[in-house]
Amino acid sequence: MNTRREYSATRASLFDGIEEGGIRASSSYATREIDEHDSDNALEGLQDRVNLLKRLSGDIHEEVDSHNRMLDRMGNEMDSSRGFLSGTMDRFKQAFETKSSRRMFTLVASFVVLFLIVYYLTK
Repeated sequence: MNTRREYSATRASLFDGIEEGGIRASSSYATREIDEHDSDNALEGLQDRVNLLKRLSGDIHEEVDSHNRMLDRMGNEMDSSRGFLSGTMDRFKQAFETKSSRRMFTLVASFVVLFLIVYYLTK
């Protein structure tokens, strides 16, 4: 078992300077070249991430613009329905003040018919 340890220690000392790509040179030029290569790889990875973030931010901007347009349309529709409902309430007030039974019946019947039409159109 002792010979096995000696064998592995000898092997480690023989192949100590070898890495995956071959023997690593000890000169400063080779280390600088390797550092530049690593730096270029890191820069490319960073550029890819920046491009991805740029695309994502563009998509988010488009989505926000789309939602803002949708909210504006919904706000306009709510304003128009508010105007319609206030007109209807004014007619109800007018009908309750006159106390005309025929007019009251016509107003209530038209309101019910209108409600049913809107209900079936939205369904």
